[in-house]
Order: sequence, then C-alpha cells, then structure tokens
Amino acid sequence: MTTDLEDLAVRLRAFARARDWEQFHTPKNLAMALAGEVGELVAEFQWLTPDESRAPDPGTLARMRTELGDVVLYLVRLADVLGVDLAEAARDKLSDNDRRYDAASYRGSARKAPPSARDSSAGEPSAGDSVADSAGDGAADSAGDSAADSARDGG
Repeated sequence: MTTDLEDLAVRLRAFARARDWEQFHTPKNLAMALAGEVGELVAEFQWLTPDESRAPDPGTLARMRTELGDVVLYLVRLADVLGVDLAEAARDKLSDNDRRYDAASYRGSARKAPPSARDSSAGEPSAGDSVADSAGDGAADSAGDSAADSARDGG
C-alpha cells in the first residue's frame, strides 16, 4: 500500500519525465524553487493581523491553498530526487523534538532546547534543522496556538 506522499512522488516523477524536465530537477534547482514558493506563501500573510492570518477571507485563503500546494509539490519532488522518505524524515524529526522539548519543561515557553544528539557532534545546528527549531518552538506548536505563538504574532 502506498501513502499519499508516495502517490504524489510517483505522479510528479511521471509529470517531469513526460516533459523531459528531469534534467532540470536537480536538488539545487528544486530547493531554490521550493524557497520561491514558500516566499509566495509568506507574501500572502504579509500585512495581515494575527487574527486575519488565523481566519483569512475566502480569496486570500484560496491563494494560500494554491501556494501550499506548490510548496508541498516541490518538497515532495525534492525529497524524491534525494531519495528521502519524507514521512519518515518528518516522523524522525518529530520524535527528536519530542525528546528535546519535553512538555513539562517547555509548556508555554519559546526558549530554545539544547542541541539534539545528532547536532552535538558538530557543535553547530545541522543544515537539516527546521525553521521551527531555530525559532525555538519545535514540535510544541503542532498541538495548537500557545501563549508563545500569541506573543510572537503580536496578539
């Protein structure tokens, strides 16, 4: 049985192959395209109040949905080209964040956790650290809005 992400990867592979675009789908190009699409998504949030960002008007939400689709497609394609199981990588990262940001110590806090075991060998955060980690909120935000979210959003 395949997952939705695997189905998307197969469809994207066929899409690129049919157009002879595989030659352009290098990890560098895909990462740059992904960053561009994330920028387009971020632009939809620019100048919204925290409340507007939580409940965008229908037109804005439709544009956000389109940009989210672009982001997911480029992310899935990049992971496929690199041979990375995206769902497994996300599960591993969430497990790592769960260890680093134990609920009892980090509830309602935006402080940064110490480096994970995988990061400590180099002494610097790895290139694979997420934006969430660099912001200090890790997996704790996946459960919903927190006081730290509200403070960071200005609300």
